[in-house]
Amino acid sequence: MLEVLERKKRENAREYVARVLKHNIINLNLKPGQAISENEIAELLGVSRTPVREAFLELAKMSLVEVYPQRGTYVSLIDVEMVEEARFMRCVLEKAIVELACDRLTNRDFIALQHNLELQEYCVVQRDYKQLLNLDNQYHEYLFRACDKERVYDAIGGIMTQFDRVRILNLAEMDMRKTVDEHKAILSAIKDRDKKKSVALMEKHLTRVLFDQSYLAKQHPEYFKRPKPSPANEQNYSDVQYDNEKTGIHVS
Repeated sequence: MLEVLERKKRENAREYVARVLKHNIINLNLKPGQAISENEIAELLGVSRTPVREAFLELAKMSLVEVYPQRGTYVSLIDVEMVEEARFMRCVLEKAIVELACDRLTNRDFIALQHNLELQEYCVVQRDYKQLLNLDNQYHEYLFRACDKERVYDAIGGIMTQFDRVRILNLAEMDMRKTVDEHKAILSAIKDRDKKKSVALMEKHLTRVLFDQSYLAKQHPEYFKRPKPSPANEQNYSDVQYDNEKTGIHVS
């Protein structure tokens, strides 16, 4: 079911449609490979077909949808190579951030992050994996902003969408508790001003997605784009049958 978000003030129709679709793609309300009807989106969001078409082109540049003339528009499959690039970028930058955080964070920052973790705990109890992803993002974003590196975090956002789809699938089907516990351990190491431990914990936290993704690809092969052949990924994915044919499911 497509989640319709409230339109922001001064947001034009194209921006609104693109934001709603991106939100639904990341949260897997629109599944990888699913067909999207231009007419249905326009009617549901109360806009004309032109801004919907423009939003499709914008999302295609972000590799979130694929537009086929005369055939239709489909949600892109999860590209494991793009996921790895996003993970690599985050891992390099966030290991540097936690090291800096050991010097920069104050008691006020620790209180804010602790409050975030309490809300994460509540999401685990309620099994609210979508809100947990939001809080997860806020936790990592806070570390950047507390270290005066907000523009670096904003730059990461441009390549995070493929990674976020794996993260939401992970939280929905695997252990939400593990994510929260890892966040707690990272914060504890920063409080202790232990740079080496903070860096090691962050690397472990951001690398786990590789192992989880392999499992998720086996459970949902229809969601994932087959990686380019190489000795490494042939071994990892040889037992997974990928079907890259697009489904004909429309927005409901």
